[in-house]
Amino acid sequence: MRFITILTAASAIATAAPAQEVDKSDWPESFTVGTASQGGTYFAYGSGWANLVAEELGLSGGGEVTGGPMQNMALVHTGEAQFGMTTMGPAAESINGTNPIAPGLQMTNACAMFPMYQTPFSVTALASSGIESISDIPEGARIGFGPAGSTSDTYFPRMMETLGVEFERRNGGWSDLGGQLQDGLLDVIAFAAGVPVPAVSQLEVQTDVNFIEFTEEEQATIMENFPVSDFTIAADIYSTLEEPARSVSMWNFAIANCDLPASFVNAVVNVVMSDNERMMNIHRAARSTLPENWDKNTVMKWHPGAAQWFKENAGADIPDDMIHGSM
Repeated sequence: MRFITILTAASAIATAAPAQEVDKSDWPESFTVGTASQGGTYFAYGSGWANLVAEELGLSGGGEVTGGPMQNMALVHTGEAQFGMTTMGPAAESINGTNPIAPGLQMTNACAMFPMYQTPFSVTALASSGIESISDIPEGARIGFGPAGSTSDTYFPRMMETLGVEFERRNGGWSDLGGQLQDGLLDVIAFAAGVPVPAVSQLEVQTDVNFIEFTEEEQATIMENFPVSDFTIAADIYSTLEEPARSVSMWNFAIANCDLPASFVNAVVNVVMSDNERMMNIHRAARSTLPENWDKNTVMKWHPGAAQWFKENAGADIPDDMIHGSM
């Protein structure tokens, strides 16, 4: 696995850290954040906040390329990664023991840390393909669904089947799939990633693309059958998107190994949540990385350090039975 790491002096001043003196004797000297493939939003967003936290807290840390939400749940549960990012659907499956990486293992040692953003499900094809709607996708179309085990790969094939699309399933990193689409090796890419998706932004600079939105009926069908909500991709997200596009979305949360010291996780949450402008500079999807979105977690137990931050700074009413280690 590849690590994106930033090193800073141990004496760095944690400008966003809690005001009170904190005992750091049990803090790890370094950390990793499980992200996803390069070219996707998870990688850009996750590596960005990892580097921000490392700089502010005077630690060695960074983002790690992974297979996405399902693998991140496994890595954080086992402690192979201190932090990670996941989506509500994969989180629920992992906690219930149906994560395909380790079937039967209930991954209950991965705790909620902070809300990130919504992941819209969107479809892109080359303009030259003539595909302008879901119903235009030809039988046997080669569709790229992202890395194996990702949110997109877990849910989008099922969604397409529910909508009556017959396809050949392809997997890979978002950047690689974008290249395959340009080269004519794929007909469609079905993205589930925070917008703007870096690979899509790169695609539309290099060639003409079609953004394929769901019809109202298609959107309703998907919402009835999957743990998603309605979402609209704003027209200003992509340069070639002329009007808002109808979609569906699933919430993403940062996660922490439940055994990490509460003071450490509290300080990490404080760095990320105390200055949204800095997070917006990392990725525009962070416009939803706001304290008031704490209530979007309905699946995972909270890390005690994170729960404390949201209670004290966002007035969060988190019940004790939703906090790890509480009776």
